[in-house]
Amino acid sequence: MPQETRPPGGSNRRTFLARSLGTGGTLVGATVVGGGAAPVEAAPTAPVETTRVTLNVNGRTHTVELDIRASLLEAVRDGLGLTGSKKGCNQGACGACTVLVDGERQLSCITLAARYEGRRVTTVEGLARGGRLHPVQAAFIERDGFQCGFCTSGQVVSAVGLLAEEPEVADEDIPELMSGNLCRCAAYQNMHQAIQDARGRS
Repeated sequence: MPQETRPPGGSNRRTFLARSLGTGGTLVGATVVGGGAAPVEAAPTAPVETTRVTLNVNGRTHTVELDIRASLLEAVRDGLGLTGSKKGCNQGACGACTVLVDGERQLSCITLAARYEGRRVTTVEGLARGGRLHPVQAAFIERDGFQCGFCTSGQVVSAVGLLAEEPEVADEDIPELMSGNLCRCAAYQNMHQAIQDARGRS
Protein backbone atom coordinates (compact mmCIF):
# COMPACT_ATOMS: atom_id res chain seq x y z
CA MET A 1 0.00 0.00 0.00
CA PRO A 2 1.50 3.38 -0.95
CA GLN A 3 2.43 5.56 1.96
CA GLU A 4 0.81 8.94 2.47
CA THR A 5 3.10 11.70 1.35
CA ARG A 6 3.76 14.58 3.72
CA PRO A 7 4.20 18.15 2.57
CA PRO A 8 7.12 20.17 3.95
CA GLY A 9 6.72 21.08 7.60
CA GLY A 10 5.60 17.62 8.74
CA SER A 11 1.83 18.04 8.13
CA ASN A 12 -0.30 15.74 6.09
CA ARG A 13 -3.74 16.33 4.60
CA ARG A 14 -5.51 14.93 7.65
CA THR A 15 -3.72 17.13 10.16
CA PHE A 16 -4.10 20.15 7.88
CA LEU A 17 -7.88 19.68 7.85
CA ALA A 18 -8.05 19.06 11.57
CA ARG A 19 -6.07 22.19 12.35
CA SER A 20 -8.13 24.29 9.95
CA LEU A 21 -11.45 23.15 11.37
CA GLY A 22 -10.23 23.19 14.95
CA THR A 23 -9.33 26.87 14.77
CA GLY A 24 -12.76 27.92 13.53
CA GLY A 25 -11.72 28.19 9.90
CA THR A 26 -13.98 27.13 7.06
CA LEU A 27 -12.74 25.34 4.00
CA VAL A 28 -13.89 26.83 0.73
CA GLY A 29 -12.41 24.83 -2.11
CA ALA A 30 -8.68 24.89 -1.35
CA THR A 31 -8.78 28.16 0.58
CA VAL A 32 -9.03 28.47 4.34
CA VAL A 33 -11.16 31.41 5.45
CA GLY A 34 -10.70 32.44 9.06
CA GLY A 35 -13.62 32.55 11.49
CA GLY A 36 -13.04 36.14 12.60
CA ALA A 37 -14.82 37.94 9.76
CA ALA A 38 -17.20 40.77 10.64
CA PRO A 39 -20.91 39.74 10.70
CA VAL A 40 -22.98 40.64 7.68
CA GLU A 41 -25.65 43.19 8.50
CA ALA A 42 -29.21 42.30 7.52
CA ALA A 43 -30.82 44.41 4.84
CA PRO A 44 -33.31 46.93 6.21
CA THR A 45 -36.89 45.68 6.25
CA ALA A 46 -39.23 47.48 3.89
CA PRO A 47 -42.35 48.93 5.54
CA VAL A 48 -45.47 46.81 5.15
CA GLU A 49 -48.01 48.33 2.80
CA THR A 50 -51.57 47.76 3.97
CA THR A 51 -55.01 48.23 2.53
CA ARG A 52 -58.52 48.31 3.97
CA VAL A 53 -60.69 45.52 2.59
CA THR A 54 -64.40 44.88 3.13
CA LEU A 55 -65.26 41.20 2.97
CA ASN A 56 -68.62 39.46 3.17
CA VAL A 57 -67.86 36.27 5.09
CA ASN A 58 -70.56 33.84 6.20
CA GLY A 59 -73.26 36.44 5.62
CA ARG A 60 -71.60 39.19 7.67
CA THR A 61 -69.67 42.21 6.42
CA HIS A 62 -66.22 42.81 7.89
CA THR A 63 -63.76 45.60 7.19
CA VAL A 64 -60.17 44.68 7.96
CA GLU A 65 -56.76 46.29 7.51
CA LEU A 66 -54.51 43.84 5.68
CA ASP A 67 -51.08 43.59 4.16
CA ILE A 68 -51.69 44.10 0.45
CA ARG A 69 -50.07 40.67 -0.09
CA ALA A 70 -52.36 38.88 2.39
CA SER A 71 -54.13 35.82 1.06
CA LEU A 72 -57.83 35.22 1.54
CA LEU A 73 -56.87 32.44 3.94
CA GLU A 74 -54.82 34.84 6.07
CA ALA A 75 -57.68 37.32 6.04
CA VAL A 76 -60.24 34.85 7.39
CA ARG A 77 -57.89 33.13 9.85
CA ASP A 78 -55.78 35.99 11.14
CA GLY A 79 -58.03 38.94 10.36
CA LEU A 80 -61.39 37.45 11.36
CA GLY A 81 -60.41 34.59 13.67
CA LEU A 82 -62.17 31.96 11.56
CA THR A 83 -59.66 29.14 11.93
CA GLY A 84 -61.68 26.33 10.37
CA SER A 85 -59.93 26.81 7.04
CA LYS A 86 -56.46 25.33 7.43
CA LYS A 87 -53.06 26.34 6.12
CA GLY A 88 -51.63 23.06 4.88
CA CYS A 89 -49.22 23.33 1.97
CA ASN A 90 -49.77 27.07 1.40
CA GLN A 91 -49.28 26.33 -2.30
CA GLY A 92 -52.78 25.40 -3.43
CA ALA A 93 -51.94 21.71 -3.63
CA CYS A 94 -53.71 20.09 -0.65
CA GLY A 95 -57.15 21.74 -0.47
CA ALA A 96 -57.18 22.20 3.32
CA CYS A 97 -57.86 25.92 2.78
CA THR A 98 -60.91 25.47 0.53
CA VAL A 99 -63.67 28.06 0.89
CA LEU A 100 -66.64 28.95 -1.28
CA VAL A 101 -66.64 32.25 -3.16
CA ASP A 102 -70.09 33.06 -4.56
CA GLY A 103 -70.85 29.37 -4.13
CA GLU A 104 -67.81 28.10 -6.04
CA ARG A 105 -64.83 26.25 -4.59
CA GLN A 106 -61.72 28.37 -4.15
CA LEU A 107 -58.25 27.65 -2.75
CA SER A 108 -57.93 30.56 -0.36
CA CYS A 109 -54.19 30.23 0.33
CA ILE A 110 -53.16 31.29 -3.19
CA THR A 111 -55.55 34.14 -3.86
CA LEU A 112 -55.19 37.72 -2.68
CA ALA A 113 -57.83 38.83 -0.19
CA ALA A 114 -58.08 42.28 -1.80
CA ARG A 115 -59.47 40.67 -4.97
CA TYR A 116 -62.54 39.45 -3.11
CA GLU A 117 -63.93 42.69 -1.80
CA GLY A 118 -67.71 42.53 -2.07
CA ARG A 119 -67.73 38.83 -2.99
CA ARG A 120 -69.65 36.31 -0.91
CA VAL A 121 -67.21 34.07 0.98
CA THR A 122 -68.30 30.99 2.92
CA THR A 123 -66.01 29.09 5.27
CA VAL A 124 -66.79 25.86 7.10
CA GLU A 125 -68.09 27.94 10.04
CA GLY A 126 -70.83 29.35 7.81
CA LEU A 127 -72.33 26.08 6.55
CA ALA A 128 -74.65 25.31 9.46
CA ARG A 129 -78.01 27.08 9.54
CA GLY A 130 -80.13 27.76 12.61
CA GLY A 131 -78.03 25.49 14.79
CA ARG A 132 -78.39 22.57 12.35
CA LEU A 133 -75.43 21.08 10.54
CA HIS A 134 -75.29 21.20 6.78
CA PRO A 135 -76.24 17.78 5.33
CA VAL A 136 -72.65 17.26 4.19
CA GLN A 137 -71.35 17.95 7.70
CA ALA A 138 -73.88 15.55 9.19
CA ALA A 139 -73.01 12.86 6.62
CA PHE A 140 -69.28 13.19 7.35
CA ILE A 141 -70.00 12.57 11.03
CA GLU A 142 -72.34 9.65 10.31
CA ARG A 143 -69.82 8.03 7.96
CA ASP A 144 -66.81 8.85 10.13
CA GLY A 145 -65.33 10.68 7.16
CA PHE A 146 -62.23 11.91 8.96
CA GLN A 147 -59.37 10.68 11.08
CA CYS A 148 -56.92 13.34 12.28
CA GLY A 149 -59.40 16.01 11.15
CA PHE A 150 -56.89 18.46 9.70
CA CYS A 151 -58.22 18.26 6.15
CA THR A 152 -61.86 17.81 7.15
CA SER A 153 -63.00 21.42 6.87
CA GLY A 154 -61.57 21.71 3.37
CA GLN A 155 -63.06 18.36 2.38
CA VAL A 156 -66.51 19.34 3.68
CA VAL A 157 -66.51 22.76 2.01
CA SER A 158 -65.29 21.24 -1.24
CA ALA A 159 -68.01 18.57 -1.08
CA VAL A 160 -70.66 21.27 -0.56
CA GLY A 161 -69.32 23.09 -3.61
CA LEU A 162 -69.23 19.91 -5.65
CA LEU A 163 -72.89 19.08 -4.89
CA ALA A 164 -73.87 22.63 -5.81
CA GLU A 165 -72.06 22.23 -9.13
CA GLU A 166 -73.34 18.71 -9.83
CA PRO A 167 -76.32 17.77 -7.61
CA GLU A 168 -76.64 14.37 -9.28
CA VAL A 169 -72.94 13.56 -9.45
CA ALA A 170 -72.29 9.88 -10.19
CA ASP A 171 -70.61 7.78 -7.53
CA GLU A 172 -67.68 6.94 -9.78
CA ASP A 173 -67.01 10.61 -10.54
CA ILE A 174 -66.71 11.74 -6.92
CA PRO A 175 -63.06 10.68 -6.40
CA GLU A 176 -61.87 12.66 -9.43
CA LEU A 177 -64.00 15.71 -8.65
CA MET A 178 -62.66 15.73 -5.07
CA SER A 179 -59.06 15.02 -6.09
CA GLY A 180 -57.92 18.55 -5.24
CA ASN A 181 -58.45 17.77 -1.55
CA LEU A 182 -55.82 15.50 -0.04
CA CYS A 183 -56.22 13.35 3.06
CA ARG A 184 -52.96 12.14 4.49
CA CYS A 185 -54.87 9.65 6.65
CA ALA A 186 -56.44 8.20 3.47
CA ALA A 187 -60.03 8.29 4.74
CA TYR A 188 -61.26 8.74 1.17
CA GLN A 189 -63.73 5.87 1.08
CA ASN A 190 -65.73 7.14 4.05
CA MET A 191 -65.66 10.70 2.74
CA HIS A 192 -66.93 9.62 -0.68
CA GLN A 193 -69.71 7.61 0.96
CA ALA A 194 -70.66 10.70 2.98
CA ILE A 195 -70.91 12.73 -0.21
CA GLN A 196 -73.13 10.06 -1.73
CA ASP A 197 -75.36 10.16 1.36
CA ALA A 198 -75.61 13.96 1.24
CA ARG A 199 -76.42 14.01 -2.47
CA GLY A 200 -80.00 15.23 -2.89
CA ARG A 201 -80.15 16.48 0.71
CA SER A 202 -78.01 19.59 0.24
